[in-house]
Parts: sequence; C-alpha cells; structure tokens
Amino acid sequence: MTSPINTLHVVALFCHCKATMAISSPLLYCFLSLWLGHAVHQLEASHQVYRNLPTYSQLTSSHHHPVNEPYRTGYHFQPPKNWINDPNGPLIYKGIYHFFYQYNPLDVVWGNIVWAHSTSTDLVNWTPHDAAIYPSQPSDINGCWSGSATILPGGKPVMLYTGIDPQNRQVQNLAYPKNLSDPFLREWAKIPQNPLMAPSQANQINASSFRDPTTAWLGPDKKWRVIIGGKTNQTGEAILYRSKDFLNWVKAKQPLHSAEKTGMWECPDFFPVSIHSQNGLDTSKIGPDVKHVFKVSLDNTRREYYTIGTYNIDKDIYIPDKGSVESDSGLRYDYGKFYASKTFFDSSKNRRILWGWINESSTVEDDIKKGWSGLQAIPRTLWLDKSGKQLVQWPVVEIEKLREKEVKLPSSVLKGGSVHEVLGVTAAQADVEITFGISDLKKAEVLDPSWTNPQLLCSRKGASVKGGLGPFGLLVLASKGLKEYTSVFYRIFKDHNKHVVLLCSDQSRSSLNKDNDKTTYGAFVNVDPLHEKLSLRSLIDHSIVESFGGEGKACITARVYPTLAINGDAHLYAFNYGTEDVKITGSAWSLKTAKIN
Repeated sequence: MTSPINTLHVVALFCHCKATMAISSPLLYCFLSLWLGHAVHQLEASHQVYRNLPTYSQLTSSHHHPVNEPYRTGYHFQPPKNWINDPNGPLIYKGIYHFFYQYNPLDVVWGNIVWAHSTSTDLVNWTPHDAAIYPSQPSDINGCWSGSATILPGGKPVMLYTGIDPQNRQVQNLAYPKNLSDPFLREWAKIPQNPLMAPSQANQINASSFRDPTTAWLGPDKKWRVIIGGKTNQTGEAILYRSKDFLNWVKAKQPLHSAEKTGMWECPDFFPVSIHSQNGLDTSKIGPDVKHVFKVSLDNTRREYYTIGTYNIDKDIYIPDKGSVESDSGLRYDYGKFYASKTFFDSSKNRRILWGWINESSTVEDDIKKGWSGLQAIPRTLWLDKSGKQLVQWPVVEIEKLREKEVKLPSSVLKGGSVHEVLGVTAAQADVEITFGISDLKKAEVLDPSWTNPQLLCSRKGASVKGGLGPFGLLVLASKGLKEYTSVFYRIFKDHNKHVVLLCSDQSRSSLNKDNDKTTYGAFVNVDPLHEKLSLRSLIDHSIVESFGGEGKACITARVYPTLAINGDAHLYAFNYGTEDVKITGSAWSLKTAKIN
C-alpha cells in the first residue's frame, strides 16, 4: 500500500464528510473526493514507466494512412493504429456514452496496456480523448488491465480495474474522475490506498489468475458486491467480495459461482434481465420478475459462454438453470470471433448494451503492414427471449442512421441452385436484412444423431455442399466470378418430429491469401421453420461480417481479408444451393462512414 494517509487522516476526512454533506449527497463520494484531493500531487508525480505516454493528438499526427487501406472499417470502432483488445467499463454520464478499451499506444501487438477513451452521443460517431487510466502507481506499474464501471448513488462513476504490480501479481484498484462537472470525464485519478483487493497470502500460486472485476451491485443489506475472475487448479471461479463503503473489501467464503474443468475465468459479467420486458435493468436490480445472466470468457479455449439462472441473495450464490452450462454445449453471445465482452445499463434508454472485442484472422506480419490489430463489434441491445431460455441480441438502433440508398429485394422465389446479385448497394459497407420462407419442409435432410457440434457440421456441409433445404443465404464480400466470398447461410434438418435450423458463416473461400484464419463457424437457431420465417441480418464492413439469425437468437462474427473482393470490387448475392425453392424478401442499404477518429 502506497498511501501516505494514516488512520487519523482517514477518520478526520470521514467525519468532515459526514458533518458537511447534504442529505442527498453520497457520503462515500465525498470521502473519496477529499481523499483524492490530498493525494493528487503525489500521484501526478509518480508516472514512472509511462511518463512520456503519447497523447491522442500525437498518435494521430504521427499516423499516415496508406493510400489504399481496403480492410479498414467504415463504421466499426477501431483506433487509427496499434493494438486494441477488451472493452472496459462502458457507461453513460450526463447524456454522454463513454467507451474505454485495452490499448497499446506504442505497438501493433499486445503490450504496454492502458485504458484508451472515446465518447459519443449516439454510439455510432466517436470523439477520442487521451488515455484515461495508465500505469502510475506500484499497484499498476506493469499494466492497467480490464475492469468495469459502477455508478455510485448520485449518478457518480468509479472504476475497478486490474493492475499488475512490481511482482507481476494481478491486483484490483480504484479510479474515478477528477472533475465531475466535465461530461467527457477526461481526467481520472487513483486513490493512494490501491490495491483494494489482492491475492491472499495462502493463494499466491494464483496471483496471475485474479483479474477483471465486474460492475459492482448493491444488495438489500446495503453492501456492495463484486466478482473477480479466477481459478483453483482447473476449476473456474467467480470470486466474490463484499464492501460497506466501496473501499474495504472482504472476500466471501465461497465463490458466487464455479465450474470444474473450465480453467481460468476471464472477463466475467453478471447482470439481471427482465422476465417480462425487453427493457434493461440496473445491475443492482433483484426481485421475482428478474432472472440473472452470468457470462465468462474461458482463457483455455478463447471462447465465452453465458448461463441464465437464479441469484440467491441470502446465500450469495448464483445457480444456473438446468442445462445451462459453461461448455461447448452451452450458450454463446457470438459463435464467431467475439471475446472479452462487457455489458452496461444504459439508463437513458432503459436498455442493456453489449460490447465485444473482435480479434484478427490475419497474421502478425500482415497486422504490422496494416498498422493496426483488432476492433470492436457494433454495440448490441440485449434482452431475455420470451422462452426464458436464451438471450436475444440486436445492433443498437442508432446504427440505422447510417443507412442510405435502400435497395428493396422484390418478393420472389429463389430457385434451387440459383444465385441473385443484389445491385445498387455499396457491397463493401452495407446492412442487409432478408427473410426466407419455405413452403415445403419434406425435403429436409435427416439430422444424424452424431451431429451435435454446429461448427463441425457447418465445416462438413459448407456453402458449396448441396442439400435439400439449404444452403441458402448470402454471399458477401464476393468477387466477380466468385473466386472469393464469405457465405452466411441456413440449412434445415429433420430430427424425428421437429426441424433443426443451422446457421453457418463459412470463411473457407473468403480470401486467396492462404495465411489467413478461415475457420467456418456455426450455431443452431431456436426457430420453428414450420410456423416462422427465417430472418438474417448481416452488417458488412470491408473486413468484418456480423450476422444475426432468427431475429437475434444466434449471432456469428467473421473477420475476413479478401484480395479481390475489396472496395468497389466487392459484390453481394442472395443464393440457394439447395434443391428446393425458397421465397425471399428484404432490403439492403449502403452505410455511410461513421466518425470514429
């Protein structure tokens, strides 16, 4: 602990706050603010390793875009150069959205991690600021890793984040804005008491597996709770801490939740969802009309899973619903490239919004040539499906303000074995919504009982493998003559007395560059094609394709790098390589370029 303040200082400050605060003013924030003021001069003088951290203007002025950057996105969030990974502590303050993210200001590969910061009024166009949190204390001198925002009483934000100390232990720290009258929250400070949470002396073996605090929630006993990702041997754990004042945290005797043989739990997220409404809920909300969601990113597999269940506040444990598990048979936000995700409650529009990091499919050598690596998925609104068994996601409605030049797909029949080009749309930067109708399900293939892995099934039955009902869908970022294309498509199978819908995103022919990762992804979609039409929405942005099947019941993100289908040479097609006809309706829009940097 680096604080120069002794116990008498703390008590004096506490008493001063209590004696002078208005009834509506939160005692905690008064206490923190006075404490901060006492230590600011010391903290500002302690920027050791990062004393010469470049400002955002310096980063951009030294960056010269290549004449031809065919893979740089037009409306997805990415900095002008270098490495980006996990989203951190997104929040809304005084009507301004704040997005923080893990960033390397010095290189295109991971390292030198700080919290970069941008703000927006619409979640589409972003204004960058200088780094908000960066190494300046012994408790974070080797890196400022992921964390989350909590809104204290009175609407005042604080950040809990993981710092790497001189012994390379992962410890948890607190930071908060220096100036609450600044809606852009451009300057952040740290309390000298950091770290607030550290691996116990009895558990030093896991000092490198103790990270990524969640948004804290307030229980009916007026105690704050937060979970930290960790593990014991190969049992993943959501380590629970409690606090009365947000400063002194006590570890609970048992985790909020754990699962054997899952390894390290990174970037956990824990939040309530309404049973009866699509509206989002404040993280502290509990009650009979609420279910809880627990999400974790598995370090062993680099995949993340979520479960839906019940939070027992009396025992402080989370119990997933039957069949809800953290494994390959469990639920995922996204079945493609999507990791380290984070949600926050948007109090201005009563919705819960999901951010997620999209990593690369290109080689490090190609990343260096591009000058950047990674980006963020489009923010998604998230809610509980009416079945209560899964979540539904949809791009935030604000993205539609970028739409222009709508091209309507006329209601028509897409004959078996046919391809139809969608003309009049900028195919490299587009938003496509299409609906498929099947009148006769008799020709559906029989689902082999061993076909339980949708990704493997999509790999075996790619877009070029003809079937009965499917494959039908979209060929995006396609070259003339179809030497390159990324296919997003459906297949329908018969399984006893029901039908099974498979959504695939096939990258196997996405690029002539053999060095790219061209994995094919797949997911089963909980839709009954006998009574429901199949919908597909794809957001196409030069080198990324985000697809939403079944009105958001299954999502797959692809990261692709075509060599031919770039900019004006990219094409868009609807196709049906099955034997049975399919009815299609829909629209496609060219999308304007957002202001990101």
